[in-house]
Amino acid sequence: MLRVNIIGAGKVGRTFMALIDAAPGAELIDILSARPQTAKAAVAAVGAGRDVATLEALRPADLWFLTVPDDRIAQVAQDLSQAHPAQHRPPVALHCSGFLSSKVLSPLRDQGWSVASCHPVRGFADPVLAAAQFPGTCCAVEGDAHAEAVISDLITELQGVAFQIDAAQKQVYHAAAVFSNNFTTVLQAIAREAWLKAGVSAQMADRLGNSLLAGTNENIARLGPAAALTGPAARGDQGVLDLQEAALHQWHPQAALLYARLSQMARDLKLTGTALPHGEGERPAYPIR
Repeated sequence: MLRVNIIGAGKVGRTFMALIDAAPGAELIDILSARPQTAKAAVAAVGAGRDVATLEALRPADLWFLTVPDDRIAQVAQDLSQAHPAQHRPPVALHCSGFLSSKVLSPLRDQGWSVASCHPVRGFADPVLAAAQFPGTCCAVEGDAHAEAVISDLITELQGVAFQIDAAQKQVYHAAAVFSNNFTTVLQAIAREAWLKAGVSAQMADRLGNSLLAGTNENIARLGPAAALTGPAARGDQGVLDLQEAALHQWHPQAALLYARLSQMARDLKLTGTALPHGEGERPAYPIR
């Protein structure tokens, strides 16, 4: 039975509390939060674990989740390393940041802990919904071999999918998630506002956005980004691109700049199979802005 402590009882912490409580091979032990009332509320909501007020009050465990904000991870790791030096059987500590690598837990590693990071690639706006939707969630894992094995086994038990990443490229990895998720949301907002500007009703604008996004997602999954790409940039229709950019500039200059840059990258993707920049002298033969 894997004994688990959780430091940080926010949305991510609460999600893992619920998941671990439901896992046959894991046991939720103690919960600590910066505000004692938050830990108490989390324990009451999940119906498992024991809320404590200090690091010293946390009982021994096999696995410790540090589900605190990114800018608090290093300090919590330092404080925990002093409050709980590793014993003969080294415990595992992990954080769930998508941006920071496991190196931020070095104070614990120096004390004999095995450390890792585990970033679930999903939103946690609602802990109850996040826990219910967790099966199938992909989780990026990197760190010490022992810690990686422990957390990967737990993720599998929670019906998630663990995959390894290069710790040295963690920031690029996280930027990829921002492009895939956050910026997609921003682009949908711009599209909706543009439809409204064109006289489309709010209800129809929502329907158009949802329909196109669903179809695009299906095509990318089936064909890959380059083959799925359509539109004037993919066709090389520079006349349409110029006129659309000019129209957008009258309405929303920032959206026009974004349109021009993304159109360039879309054309690159269609011609070369990648949106990455080309080497010197390898630019495709079409107008460059």
